[in-house]
Amino acid sequence: MVRAEIISIGTELLLGQVINTNAAYIAKKLALLSIDVYHHVTVGDNAERLIEVIETAESRSDMIIFSGGLGPTEDDITKKVLSEHLDVELVLHEETQNKIITYHKNSDFEMPENNQLQALMLMGATPLPNDTGLAVGMFFKKGDHSYILLPGPPDELEPMVENHLTQVIVDNVLDEQKLVSRIIRLFGLTEAQLALKIEKIIKDQKNPTIAIYAEAGELTIRITAKGQSEEECEKMIDKVEKAINKEVEEFVFGHGEKRLSDVIKDILIEQEKTITAAESLTGGAFLSSISSDLAAGSIFDGGIVTYSADHKHKSLGVSQKVIDRYGVVSPECAIEMAEKVRDMFEADIAVSLTGAAGPSALEGNIPGTVWIGIAQKGNESFAKYYHFAYKHNKNRKLAVQNALDLVRRVLLKLPVDKLVYSDEDK
Repeated sequence: MVRAEIISIGTELLLGQVINTNAAYIAKKLALLSIDVYHHVTVGDNAERLIEVIETAESRSDMIIFSGGLGPTEDDITKKVLSEHLDVELVLHEETQNKIITYHKNSDFEMPENNQLQALMLMGATPLPNDTGLAVGMFFKKGDHSYILLPGPPDELEPMVENHLTQVIVDNVLDEQKLVSRIIRLFGLTEAQLALKIEKIIKDQKNPTIAIYAEAGELTIRITAKGQSEEECEKMIDKVEKAINKEVEEFVFGHGEKRLSDVIKDILIEQEKTITAAESLTGGAFLSSISSDLAAGSIFDGGIVTYSADHKHKSLGVSQKVIDRYGVVSPECAIEMAEKVRDMFEADIAVSLTGAAGPSALEGNIPGTVWIGIAQKGNESFAKYYHFAYKHNKNRKLAVQNALDLVRRVLLKLPVDKLVYSDEDK
């Protein structure tokens, strides 16, 4: 088993001026290769302390990944310190040097001499091309340790890991067996509920391995198999996924990196349907999630945000009678909001979100009370009640995610319980 350690270099990280997203990204990618990260360390731009950190890492880890410190300035010390520590000379990587020269010629900038520092690499290292920047990364093996140097900017580091490092690790660190991972995405369960449902499957599995992650309200199951061929790995994963689906299939919304909003857009495009929304407490966040890529034009013509009761009536057309009798935090209001916006934009399906986001109560409803309405062409409109927590922004996010999942279930004709129709009381 490979033990990995991530060393993030930069005084700005210690001061809290920059959030260290690189460590989380690297750890997640290594996990897909079944490489466990045992330690995350952050150190400032100080050569003496960096050497201490390297020596500690060498005493307990097989793979040491550095992020940051590959640039052209005086505080970019990673390569120089590691070169001296390993007693390995730094040499010029010609391809990177030419790239730096060409960049400055094309941009009409005068090239400072120290810019060529970005083209230096440890002699004998495997270069990791920088697709979006100038500083070359590298993979270097000496003795029992692998050293990986990556740039600090996330928009340079992530493509380098995705496009180059992953294959280098497979070729140079992992054994000859193939390693295949599959990601299953779920929504509608807590992490504890999911773990309980597939507890026996997890306990019984050593190859493939199963890991559960929770992120931004969605759940991820990663299944990783090791075998002599990719085909063998895929067959093992298929068997485990089938067992998992038997327990939680209705909560599975997709595979890979696609989020819930991406899957909804795919379903709408496949079914050739359009969507709209009338939002209150979420302030346009649902509409934003639907309209966030180029494909949105084929499924979305527009929507409306109406915070106040006055504008729910004047702008959206919700009847004053409904507002006066039931209030804006009610199934009746949610249903009418969905129906009005559906007619306004002539959409196939319409969503409404109304409720008390918090921190204060609204119309006697405690914070976290939310009604989500659905109006579809040719189907009876309904609303569904949700209750979240007392945190304003978290409630807004949860409302959007649950609205997306409700749309998914309706479009795919999956079961939805505890619905309230327009002729029923709350």
